[in-house]
Amino acid sequence: MHYSKELKDSILRKILPPNNESITKIAKEEGIPEQTIRNWQKQARADGIAVPGKDSSSEKWSTQDKFLIVVETAGMNETDLAEYARKKGLYVDQIKAWRDACMNANGGVAREAARLNKELKNSEKERKKRKYNSGVFHSLYMRIFLSYVISRGKPRRRGQD
Repeated sequence: MHYSKELKDSILRKILPPNNESITKIAKEEGIPEQTIRNWQKQARADGIAVPGKDSSSEKWSTQDKFLIVVETAGMNETDLAEYARKKGLYVDQIKAWRDACMNANGGVAREAARLNKELKNSEKERKKRKYNSGVFHSLYMRIFLSYVISRGKPRRRGQD
């Protein structure tokens, strides 16, 4: 059976924070199979929307859902973050703690990426320097060769003296 986008969005709003209504309850009220709602929930998560699993307690959300919240809120100022947290039934401090956990988890990766980037820039400089020096050498070699040819005069064939 095909359901409208508006109905899907409405159902998802009911199961997401701060409402956190049970899928079973909504399925009975709306006459929609539970599995259909779970599929919508799964698709929303795949689309990058933070959708808590069976437990609506935010501290028991999956790391994927917490990460999606961190990504969603990355560019928000304090006012927007507070409004977002209120709508999701979260605390600003929770989101900040999740953000810190993400940053600390990836700290080693970030340092390694910076080191590799610096190494790449240095090797690129060295390559350009070698290329330049090679061109200078070639140019110098050609000058010497041409000077030699010119100093010898016009080449002669054997037997033409």
